[in-house]
Amino acid sequence: MTKNLRDVVKGRVLLPGDEEFEQARKPWNLAVDQPVAAVVEAADADDVAALVRQAKKDGLTIAAQPSGHGATGDTGGAILLRTAALDAVEIRPEERLARVGAGARWGQVQAAAGEHGLTGLAGSMPLVSVTGYTLGGGLSWFSRKYGYAAERVRAFDVVDADGVARRVSADSDPDLFFALRGGGGDFALVTAVEFELFPEPQLYGGTITWPGHLAPEVFAAFREITAAAPRELSLWAARVQFPGAPPMVGISAAYLGSADEGRDLLAGLDAIGGALSDSRGALATADLGVITNEPTDPSPGASRGELLTELDDKATAILLAEPIDPLIAVQVRHLGGALADPATAASGTVAEPYLVYMLGLAITPEMAQGARDKQARLAEALGGYVSGRKPYTFLSPADTAAAAFPAQTLDRLREIKRARDPQGVFRANFPVLG
Repeated sequence: MTKNLRDVVKGRVLLPGDEEFEQARKPWNLAVDQPVAAVVEAADADDVAALVRQAKKDGLTIAAQPSGHGATGDTGGAILLRTAALDAVEIRPEERLARVGAGARWGQVQAAAGEHGLTGLAGSMPLVSVTGYTLGGGLSWFSRKYGYAAERVRAFDVVDADGVARRVSADSDPDLFFALRGGGGDFALVTAVEFELFPEPQLYGGTITWPGHLAPEVFAAFREITAAAPRELSLWAARVQFPGAPPMVGISAAYLGSADEGRDLLAGLDAIGGALSDSRGALATADLGVITNEPTDPSPGASRGELLTELDDKATAILLAEPIDPLIAVQVRHLGGALADPATAASGTVAEPYLVYMLGLAITPEMAQGARDKQARLAEALGGYVSGRKPYTFLSPADTAAAAFPAQTLDRLREIKRARDPQGVFRANFPVLG
């Protein structure tokens, strides 16, 4: 039945056996095998609507992945929808709003908004799609001041499970609007999103690295600074172990304010001494990605995220007790601020003040298993410091959506899914009914 797709969409349709099918079906994380029945590259929103109508008629399921981030491999028999062509970016500076297509990436938005002294609530990686990120909540460098990106959405353009194009807002459809803001992609296919921008023309940030043996001093400074940090300041501390290189420890920072203020807030880091590198300086918000310089090409990895109830002496000692090998990074992010304020979106609030993110290479199955085993041992050692909840965009393939939501929120999302997509036309990376 997937052969019928070429009759109903204008964009490219790739089926098993086609020359470029294997490459087109790959997600961002190359360690995840993504079996699909077809890949559809939509030409526009009309293509998306036509695809949904055909999928419903033929009893097929659609998994949308604008950029392929967050894939789990749970796509057997599904049509993989790519929306890269829907990449229009419109900035309305007088309204402090952005309207972007489902294929737009954060780097595009930040560059366009920055021309007007405005910023969106972007993450650390400019190639991540705005839509996928926002559907999962959207944990930004600026979330301590402004909360989840999902909280700042004004409206979505969607195609519902009947293939009907609609505009969804708090007034037009409060239940669906709630679910789309952080509940994942289980409820409708988003073709465009409209969200608030903020007047933040100044940004100070960068990363400092030291030899690994200074980790106790670095983490002590990290804890001291984060204990009193204003909402404008976000810090991440990380132990790093690249293959064939000596261990390192680093702190990455983003401060919404002047360079002088940022330097004063981070003065405790200068007292450590022995830094290997220091990239801190005044930045344009369009250059947010240079703070951590994350890889811009797909690669195989194994990651795990956990929310921490606190970061006291004991928790810190556990994080520093052993070499992190075979992992390449163990990162602790400071949360709090607006993330803990009352929320109206499915993304909810984050009571936990820190998040630990563990990453390993997964070039071979053995390497992947070694990374997962190390992550499990570290999580077990942290014990009660691990709350059990996880932000949606930090779920790993072995997790389910239940880990991202309180029971009451999960129940509401499941009710919305059953009511809006009873045939199961849409399949999120982490289905709420899974």
